[in-house]
Amino acid sequence: MQKQNLSLATQAILAASRTRPADAALRGVLRAAKGLSAADGREVAGAVFSYFRWHQWLSAHGTEEAILRAVELAERFRIAPKTFSDDDLAARAVPEWASLEMDVSAAWLRTLQSTPKLWLRAKRGRGPTICEHLWDCEPYGITPLPDAYCYTGDRDLFQTPEFQAGDFEIQDISSQAVGLVCAAVPGEKWWDACAGEGGKLLHLSDLMRNKGLIIASDRSEPRLRRLKQRAARAGVFNYRVVTWNGGRKLPVKTLFDGVLVDAPCSGIGTWQRNPHARWTTTPSDIDDLAAIQRDLLNHAAAAVRPGGKLIYAVCTLARKETVENVAAFQESQPGFEPLPISNPLTPGAPLGAHVVMFPQYTAGNGMFVAAWKRAKA
Repeated sequence: MQKQNLSLATQAILAASRTRPADAALRGVLRAAKGLSAADGREVAGAVFSYFRWHQWLSAHGTEEAILRAVELAERFRIAPKTFSDDDLAARAVPEWASLEMDVSAAWLRTLQSTPKLWLRAKRGRGPTICEHLWDCEPYGITPLPDAYCYTGDRDLFQTPEFQAGDFEIQDISSQAVGLVCAAVPGEKWWDACAGEGGKLLHLSDLMRNKGLIIASDRSEPRLRRLKQRAARAGVFNYRVVTWNGGRKLPVKTLFDGVLVDAPCSGIGTWQRNPHARWTTTPSDIDDLAAIQRDLLNHAAAAVRPGGKLIYAVCTLARKETVENVAAFQESQPGFEPLPISNPLTPGAPLGAHVVMFPQYTAGNGMFVAAWKRAKA
């Protein structure tokens, strides 16, 4: 590893903290670096994420030496994963408390230690043309998922003419699945209650063919400003933006055909892509977030029209944030009945009241989705 890249990786690691995630620290370091090639940037990023992915295998020597050791471990795992035992992975790959909050399997742990895939979502019908220009694109699954592609090349996708033209988004496959579960259609009214920077809103708009209305809300105005920028690039115009702090007072008086609560969560489902979070998340975070999620669900439910849908999605696998929250909502909201859904990433999957997407099976983030229908009476 080049000395300059090793130095940059060290800077990013030392800048990361509980309040500043490693990916944000990395972006800051790479932006400040002068004359860094795309290949060097990838090497720095790979070293940073390897450091946190193999953190518990590293001894207490200096950061640079630890980075080099982590890169070696990552390469060894890529070539010969069986040289790491299941017991060793269980003891070191995730914090001890994880097994108390969720089911920890050997297959999940092995997936966490591998490099995540990069997923694209093409605009409806644009996939084949985009892949022809980008190359190195593979459709998702044996039965291809519409508009979803895995990118295996090394181009800076943000700089491509196709991205600048809004022909595709970089969006994890499990996040794309949430949009497919929503199954929004042209002319409907939807509320994306925790819209963030708008990844799922853009997908909903594409499914609705830019017809109908989507209200996008978030407590963070900077995120909503970023959403507007992304929507402008993608040519999305069937939406309005409002701020909402998650309280009982809703941002609009409209009743919606569908409400998506993509709630803030512990992010355990992203631990493959974001290994730093394994060592900054705590059980008390899960308790606090589960309470916030319950409030968001109960408050947003009031905006669902009779016969309309409520979709709850979180990129976590913790029981308190998933099945326990579903049970609590069922008890507090008798006017909603479970809406059978299936995993769109698994053709032929059975219908159920909720879907759990595990990284080892989907090659994406871990995701939990539940759905309800509001009674017409």
